Amino acid sequence: MVMELGSIVEDFAQNVAAQTDAIMRGDRKGGNKYAKRYIAAYKKLRDHGEAGRDALTGLLTHPRMDVRVNAAACLLSDRPEQAKPVLEEAAKGKGMVPFLASRVLKYWDDGTWRLDVD
Repeated sequence: MVMELGSIVEDFAQNVAAQTDAIMRGDRKGGNKYAKRYIAAYKKLRDHGEAGRDALTGLLTHPRMDVRVNAAACLLSDRPEQAKPVLEEAAKGKGMVPFLASRVLKYWDDGTWRLDVD
């Protein structure tokens, strides 16, 4: 199961990165395709319960900020003590990913944060 979870985590990371790259190229259709893939990977991890969340926490130190932020957004409700600092650090920057991090934190602070991936 560990190898399976690692493969799902890698799929999540690759598709988050691919979505960001597609958006930066102005490729909305490609971005949407990759978003669907990383959301599917997240759902698979979520279905594994604590083991899936544990596997996803490994991405909180990923070299790419977009991967860290998306993993943190997915973990925020279950692991706020681990996810929130990642979002706070990212939100200090400028650009699309820091903006995303700041929005997630705003909704978290407002008490309205939830993922619409059911």
